[in-house]
Amino acid sequence: MSLMDRIGLGLLHRLDPERAHGVALWALRSGLAPLPGEITSDRLRTELAGIRLANPIGLAAGFDKNAVALSPLAKAGFGFVEVGAITPRPQPGNPKPRLFRLAEDHAVINRFGFNNEGMEAAEPRLAVRPTEAVIGLNLGANKDSTNRADDFAGVLAHCGAHLDFATVNVSSPNTEKLRDLQGGAALRALLAGVMEVRDGMERRIPVFLKIAPDLSDDELAEVAGVAQETNVSAIIATNTTLSRDGLQSAQAQEAGGLSGAPLFERSTRVLARLSQLTEGKMPLVGVGGISSGQDAFQKVLAGASAVQLYSALVYEGLGLVGRIARELDQLLEQNGYATVAEAVSTGRDRWL
Repeated sequence: MSLMDRIGLGLLHRLDPERAHGVALWALRSGLAPLPGEITSDRLRTELAGIRLANPIGLAAGFDKNAVALSPLAKAGFGFVEVGAITPRPQPGNPKPRLFRLAEDHAVINRFGFNNEGMEAAEPRLAVRPTEAVIGLNLGANKDSTNRADDFAGVLAHCGAHLDFATVNVSSPNTEKLRDLQGGAALRALLAGVMEVRDGMERRIPVFLKIAPDLSDDELAEVAGVAQETNVSAIIATNTTLSRDGLQSAQAQEAGGLSGAPLFERSTRVLARLSQLTEGKMPLVGVGGISSGQDAFQKVLAGASAVQLYSALVYEGLGLVGRIARELDQLLEQNGYATVAEAVSTGRDRWL
């Protein structure tokens, strides 16, 4: 970690976590954060659901909820950036405090509840996005919606023309009964509506599905089957967990979704099982606990065509993106892989 990163993180960690998040976004937008630009190599270049990536390291949804920092994030070294979640109407989310650092566990708990400015505010920002970047949008539903399936489809219809991919997020634990939409019949109906909108778009972008890490094996098999049946382009595994196993922090029992290092093993096992269930035919994105090139490499070996991170940035800063990319490149070379794609799923059995 650079001296500048250490100083910056030290100052941010003196602030309330949500306020620090806002300051970090402000610093990005103001040009105060050093940005490396594109990070790539012959080994790191890859594809995800037909999308060409300079490298397989993505920014997970939640960091830039309202698509306000697209230009700087396009220069931060990520292979792709996912913003949101965005709902049809603006909503404040859950009461504060709702974001907690668990420094002893290198983890974060959040219970934001899809706080965002709504699709009417996000659409014009996405319309002027940097064209050289790969940018996706996490689709959400309003907490008080009477038809959440229609909400997902509505956000896609409103913003989809400006995206490279869209993600159906039915796995946040912070909106009541949202995870119920992962059940077979509800998920099938929801995805059918979203895919109908997608199929009517001038440019038929890939649609991804983001799932929870807390599904049983039977539930996971059902989700995988529905995703394949409805022609979802990729599955993102996983969102945050409700588990609190093995935590040391005094804030471990705060309500909300847990992310960061403690999620790594649980999410990687789900990833490997999905790879097995889909026989390696469904592109997968590995998320959960990634803070090093070795972590990213293990996700790829377990079945991920690409990975995403967010929580580790709280403790390591944006410089982490370049470090992970360089370490992953070295690990691929050391293990005899000419490309990321060659390594996908080759170590899956270890995680089953």
